[in-house]
Amino acid sequence: MDVITELLMPAGSLEKLKVAILYGADAVYMGTPDLSLRTRSNFTLQDVVEGVAFAHAHGKRAYLTLNLFAHNRDVEKLPDYVETIRKVAPDGVIVADPGVFQFVRKNAPDLEIHISTQANVCSAAAVKFWQEMGASLVVLAREVSFAELQEIRAQCPDVKLEAFVHGAMCMTYSGRCLLSNYLAERGANQGNCANSCRWHYKVRMRLKDGTLKELALNDQTRELFDFFLVEEQRPDEFLEIEENERGSYILNGKDLCLMPRLDEILAMGIDSLKVEGRNRSAYYAAVTARAYRMAIDAWRRDPTSWKPDAYMRELLTLPTRGYSLAFHEGRLSHHAHNYEDTHTLSAWDYAGIVVEVTNDAFILDIKNRLSQGDVLEFIPPDAGDPLLLRIYEFEDIAHHRTTREEGIHAGQKPRLRIPFSWFHEEKVETLKGRFPPYTIVRKERVLSEDEAARLKLDKVASQVETGRANEAEYQTKRDALVEALQDANSGKAFRSPRLGVEGCCGRGCNGCQHFWHDERFARARDLLRTKKQGVLLSGEEAKMP
Repeated sequence: MDVITELLMPAGSLEKLKVAILYGADAVYMGTPDLSLRTRSNFTLQDVVEGVAFAHAHGKRAYLTLNLFAHNRDVEKLPDYVETIRKVAPDGVIVADPGVFQFVRKNAPDLEIHISTQANVCSAAAVKFWQEMGASLVVLAREVSFAELQEIRAQCPDVKLEAFVHGAMCMTYSGRCLLSNYLAERGANQGNCANSCRWHYKVRMRLKDGTLKELALNDQTRELFDFFLVEEQRPDEFLEIEENERGSYILNGKDLCLMPRLDEILAMGIDSLKVEGRNRSAYYAAVTARAYRMAIDAWRRDPTSWKPDAYMRELLTLPTRGYSLAFHEGRLSHHAHNYEDTHTLSAWDYAGIVVEVTNDAFILDIKNRLSQGDVLEFIPPDAGDPLLLRIYEFEDIAHHRTTREEGIHAGQKPRLRIPFSWFHEEKVETLKGRFPPYTIVRKERVLSEDEAARLKLDKVASQVETGRANEAEYQTKRDALVEALQDANSGKAFRSPRLGVEGCCGRGCNGCQHFWHDERFARARDLLRTKKQGVLLSGEEAKMP
C-alpha cells in the first residue's frame, strides 16, 4: 500500500499551531474550550478561523475537535457551532459521540468526519462500523497493539487509519477514567483531568480502637514490613506497593514514544501518526514535530538503513515522565510505569521563542530564567544543526534596560534583543532565513543528583524494552534513584492539584459538572450565555456573589 503518512500535531493555542507547522507537521488538530475535550484550550472561534487559514496558506491541513460526549446543554450549542465551522472550512471534524456524529452528518454533509480516540476503537469490526456510518478516518485507541494494528490495516484497506505514536498515557481507556471526577470533580472526558493516578498516596493503619495512624517509614519500620495488594481470586499473587517519604505512585504511567518502532508503523501504511500534548509547551510542539519529521523523511529516503537513535536523542531533550512502548508489544511491562517519581523531567529548559526578526537582531520572549554565561541553542525548523550562542548581556526592550546582572527572570516578561553581530561566523541573510519568527530556543539546565539518576533510569528502562540493556542494569539504576530521592526529599513539602468542588474556578469550562448545577454559579451561567462560543468568563466575572 503506497500511503504518504501524515504527521499530525496538537495545537493548544494559536502560537503552538504556528510552531508545529513551522517545524514540520503535515496537519494540526485544535478545538475551543466549550465543545471539545479542550477545557484548557486557548482557542476562541476567531483563533480557529486564523489557525485554519494559516495552515492552508502553508499547504497543511487543520482538523477541529468536536469530540466531547455531549450533555443536553452541549447539544443546544451544536447548530450555531456546526454552522460556524462550515464557514471555517476545516479539513475534518473529530467526533466521538454518536449523537454528535449524526447531527454533523445531517446538518453539514460536506464536512469530513474523523472518529476520535475517545470512541475507543480497538477492532476491525468497529472501524468498519464507523466507515459504513460515513466516517472517512478512524483514530485507533492507544491500547491497540502493533499486531492488532496490522490486522486492522489488512482488514480495512479502504478507510484512513490514525494511530498515536507519542504523548502521555492514561492508566485506563484514554479520557474515560473516573478517578479525577471522583476525587476532584474534574472531568477527564472533557480535557480537565486532575491526573489523580499520578498523585502521592500514603499507607495508613487502622488500630483496633478505630483510630487511624500513619505508618511512618524510617530505618526501623522500613525493615519490618513489605506491603502488597492481594486480589481474592489470586491469593498467591502479591502485587507490591512501594512507598517512600513522599508516598507511592502506583498508577503513574510513562509517556508513549514509538520512535524506536516507527519504521514498522510506516511500512504498514498507517495514514496518520498522531502526537498527543495540547497542554504542553510550544517547545514540545517544535521538538516533537521536528524529530518525527526528520525521522519520517529519512525513512522515506532509505527505509532499509533507517535507525531511530538520532531522533531519540532529540526527543530526550523534552521534559517527560520517561518513555515507553506502552501497548505496542501487546501488554505493558513494569518498565512502562514510573514508581519513583511523577514529574516530567529533562536536562534542557525551554529558553524562549523568536517573536520577531528585525534587520539586525532576533527578538525573543523568554520562557525560563536565563543566567549570565548560559548557552542558547536556536533550533532551526529544518534538519540542520542548531546554532549556539553564549549570552553575557541582557538587552530587555520590554523594560528598556540593558544589564549584565547574574540572571533575568521569565516572570518579569522580558523581551530580549539578540543582535546578529553576536554571531561571529553566520551571515545575516543566513540567520534570517534559517531562524524565522516562532523559532524555538532552549538551554541546558543543571540537574540535581536525584534528577540525573531519574533520567539515567528512564533511559535504561527504554533500552530494556527495546532489547538494548538488561534487567540487572535497570535494577542498579533504580536503586541509585531511590537512594537519591530519599536524601533529596527529606523534610520537603510537595504541591498537590486542586482538591474537589472548592477548586471550581467558575469560568464555565465543560469539564466541571459542579459549575453547571450549583446554584452559586447561576449568575455566572447567565453571563456565559451572552459570550461568543469558545470564550470563557474572566476571573472577575466568575466570582460568586
